Amino acid sequence: MHKLPQEVYLCCGIDVSAAELEVAVEGEGGRWRQRSFSNRASGHQALILWLQKSRVPVRVCLEATGLYSLDVALALHAAAGIEVAVLNPKMVNRFAATLCRSKTDPADAQVLAEYGRRMPFQSWHPPQRDALELRAVTRHIAALTKQHTQQSNRLHGCSASTTGSRWVQQDLKRSLRDLKRRMEKMRHCALTLIAQNADLHSRFALLLSLPGIGEISALNLLGELTLLAPGLTVRQWVAHSGLDPAHHQSGTSVQQRSRISRAGNRYLRRALYMPALVAVRHDPHLRAFYQTLCARHKAKLQALIAVARKMLHAIFGMFRAGCHYNGSRLFPTLVMAP
Repeated sequence: MHKLPQEVYLCCGIDVSAAELEVAVEGEGGRWRQRSFSNRASGHQALILWLQKSRVPVRVCLEATGLYSLDVALALHAAAGIEVAVLNPKMVNRFAATLCRSKTDPADAQVLAEYGRRMPFQSWHPPQRDALELRAVTRHIAALTKQHTQQSNRLHGCSASTTGSRWVQQDLKRSLRDLKRRMEKMRHCALTLIAQNADLHSRFALLLSLPGIGEISALNLLGELTLLAPGLTVRQWVAHSGLDPAHHQSGTSVQQRSRISRAGNRYLRRALYMPALVAVRHDPHLRAFYQTLCARHKAKLQALIAVARKMLHAIFGMFRAGCHYNGSRLFPTLVMAP
């Protein structure tokens, strides 16, 4: 959809839940027009018709709430005269603290409309269908892996105890076999999807060239990174991952240690952690970078997070240039430790 050229537009906020959409549109004299619609295809069409009655362009703001917000965002993006912005819930929450103390669905919808009126508006671009499916599959694999770990821990605890039930142990073993079979099936589906898409296939091969990234990590990373808008900068990639530093200081009395913001995609942060842990052991450039930070009295975890952020920089450059990993390009002046 083309960007709306008009200067006059209405601001609309939508609070999304599983069943309903609470909608607020600014009106004349500071009044609000509010209605509720079902979060179904019929409700989406009714919402679009209601917004289009205004005869002026409409800018809609809603929070990213996973699958609950995706369908309505896609429907609004395809409609004429409507622009959509899908916002980070943490950003909206901080903005709301300056406007409203109440926490209700109608109040949240008004806050989102105010956000669209006062803050820079960035239109949302829907991702490709293959990218959406890949993310759904990789996140399902991550959920199955978490269940497998939990069941493994339960089996270990049950086996270590003399009071453990033999029937419980047998059931846990069956459950683990089933989870493993399902994970392998989902990985096969993800690899088949990647093989059928030339862009995904090339990016997957680039990820595998980076030290510390194996097939599973590459799937998890590709599932999250492929949905990012193509025009983002590397700083925006880092901010999206929540690996950007957050400083807390005021005057001379408040000087807290810097930390990562965590105001981003937790799946992407998790997918980068293990590759960073492996890379500092096997890649000479990343190991030298890690050791340099430790020599500057950085905590080991702090240095490891910096390595994960540096790896994200490397992936950004690899995707943009279409070339495999080259540590000497990432650290041209770094003297590698023996």
